[in-house]
Amino acid sequence: MALWVVLCTLIASLLGELYLLGMFRRRRPDEPPLDKGTIPWLGYMLDFRKDSSEFLKRMQRKHGDIFTVLIGGYYFTFVMDPFCFGAITKESRSKLDFRTFASKLVQQVFGYKPIEANHSIIHASSTKHLMGDGLTVMTQATLENFQKLMFFNLSSGEEKRVWQEDSLFHYCYNIVFRAGYLALYGSEPHQGADNKEKAIEQDCIHSNQLFYEFRKYDRLFPRLASSVLPPKEKREAERLKRLFWSTLAVKKTWQKDNISGWIRDQEQLLAENGVPEYMRDRFMFVLLWASQGNTGPTAFWLLLYLMKHPEAMKALKDEVDKVSRENGQEMKPGSPPVNITRDMLNQTPRLDSALEETLRLVAAPMLVRAVLQDTSLKMSSGTEYTLRKGDRVALFPHMSVQMNPEIHPDPHEFKYDRFINPDGTKKDFYKNGKRLKYFNMPWGAGVSICPGRFFATAEMKLFVFLMLSYYDLELVNREEEIPAIDVSRWGFGTMHPVRDVRFRYRLRF
Repeated sequence: MALWVVLCTLIASLLGELYLLGMFRRRRPDEPPLDKGTIPWLGYMLDFRKDSSEFLKRMQRKHGDIFTVLIGGYYFTFVMDPFCFGAITKESRSKLDFRTFASKLVQQVFGYKPIEANHSIIHASSTKHLMGDGLTVMTQATLENFQKLMFFNLSSGEEKRVWQEDSLFHYCYNIVFRAGYLALYGSEPHQGADNKEKAIEQDCIHSNQLFYEFRKYDRLFPRLASSVLPPKEKREAERLKRLFWSTLAVKKTWQKDNISGWIRDQEQLLAENGVPEYMRDRFMFVLLWASQGNTGPTAFWLLLYLMKHPEAMKALKDEVDKVSRENGQEMKPGSPPVNITRDMLNQTPRLDSALEETLRLVAAPMLVRAVLQDTSLKMSSGTEYTLRKGDRVALFPHMSVQMNPEIHPDPHEFKYDRFINPDGTKKDFYKNGKRLKYFNMPWGAGVSICPGRFFATAEMKLFVFLMLSYYDLELVNREEEIPAIDVSRWGFGTMHPVRDVRFRYRLRF
């Protein structure tokens, strides 16, 4: 009798485990196609991590524009129909909640535990300081830091026009990261003109050191987010977290001059909401990665595409020269530094299009929502499906719209003017003859759209504007192939190259 009880207990326990592993899940009549893979609980996790884009292409060919797959214990419903994106990104939080997934990721990767008010605090501060008049102030601060770091020597003479050589990805990421960091987190204080040069030198040294540590963490980020770091690298990630918590600590930040209102307001609002200081230190790290983790890599791709496409390089150089000339900022030998204003950045439709084209090619975020209650979703075909409570619904715009040949002909080619009409106005895009609202989604969409997208755009445009204004640029190897992307970074923003590219630059005047 006792043996029978033990056997029944073991069988019940086994059945419970199999249930938790998803073995007994069945597709309901109104649900999307279900594909659990062959490995309990893991499902397709290994395939997905190996190359998310290729995996999703295979699933789409097999199941169509909507399907549910098991990945690491969670059921993800991927929606590939762009006409459904609005219904998902704008659905009420009571049904589809992006914060559940985002909060777990932020806590795992940065050690910060978000509070309920976090989203509203970030949104309010970003609206105030990274848009409108606030963006004008931030644009000027960023410009000053670009000029500080790039050490432009504007003297004329052939001896000043020698070629300098560097690695393009490192150069772009380094300069853009540091300029953004100093504009947001402030600079070394100084008293009097005598100490100004020393303060600038300290800013340059400190920001460069911080960048090198940031790159170490950045390389670990995808595997840290996926919980697959081996023990040694996990210890290194923890060391780097502690370093950034200390370096960006609230007490140290408040000792700086020229701290941005964006940083200052968010820190104060968190304090008012009862967030302890040690946790606010961690939030400073979240903001650093969120603001500077994608702009430098995107600038790299844009300059690389321009150097590979001479007609695009000429068109953009002509545009920035024209804008500078019309605003009294024409570059001449011995002229003062160009003062690029936010208004000037709004007069560059070709640069806008080239940047958007770059983002189309290399920005690959994954948009995820937790399904809090059964939710109906109608496809463009008219078929209606139910998203099951407890699942996650995901969009991968890079594959479904950005690289879709029906929307963007020759999707793998860089066309700097793809997003504008001949008169410079913005172009519309269609699929099956129907106009699309979501044809490029590097910033996400809906309530989870990147609140800092206008500042990020201004930051990247400023850098490219300066590079094209001051320098002749070319690849060391003119036959250089565009490097492949690092597929481990699918879903985390702008993709990185698998290798760097050597380039050279010299003053134009």
